Amino acid sequence: MSRSRILQYGIPFLIFVVGGSFGLREFTEIRYRYKRTSQYDIHDELEKQGFQMKPPEEITLEKEYEKLEKIDLDNWENVRISRPWDESEDTKKGV
Repeated sequence: MSRSRILQYGIPFLIFVVGGSFGLREFTEIRYRYKRTSQYDIHDELEKQGFQMKPPEEITLEKEYEKLEKIDLDNWENVRISRPWDESEDTKKGV
């Protein structure tokens, strides 16, 4: 009886599959449980602990365009950075 393949491999496999599905359900439930908490609740809790929250800045298309106007996009230089494989070749050549 103890040498039966069903008892040796089949039943532990079924227990693993069925038990795994119940375990995964518990882990995914944790994800949704904490997702339900609002960010405002977290901010209020941090403020109670003494952390100061900076108000978010309003980002508009006009403000981003003004930032781009300040940057000189016509005059730039393409600079190649050193790469690890380039350095190893240079040391082999004795440069």
